[in-house]
Amino acid sequence: IPGALATWWPYVLPNALLAFVLNMLVATIIKEMSAVGFILAGVCKDIAIVLFSAVFFAETVTGQQGVGFMVALAGVFFWSYLKVSPDSTAAMVVARLLQMPPESKMPNENTILLPQTSSTKV
Repeated sequence: IPGALATWWPYVLPNALLAFVLNMLVATIIKEMSAVGFILAGVCKDIAIVLFSAVFFAETVTGQQGVGFMVALAGVFFWSYLKVSPDSTAAMVVARLLQMPPESKMPNENTILLPQTSSTKV
């Protein structure tokens, strides 16, 4: 193993550093974003990998893949738009189509989970 490490260290060291940076970025993204945001970032990363391979390695992208990427990107952009302006007309229409309750009826951190009773035991 030491002989192989001496031969391959120029490849192993950058790979280990890249893996470390990737793990740090994943931890930071999870800390700063929601779970949905993390998944959407993964979708964008996958699209970037395929586009990179298509441009630099002359890989073919089928029409079905292209349509799938456009739908995925449209979903990411629409999700971002809903996060930025939740009171927009588009957000209200989608909420009605999905039969979501109004924002005022959605539970949040101030919602009382159990009703308060006024009776006290003596």
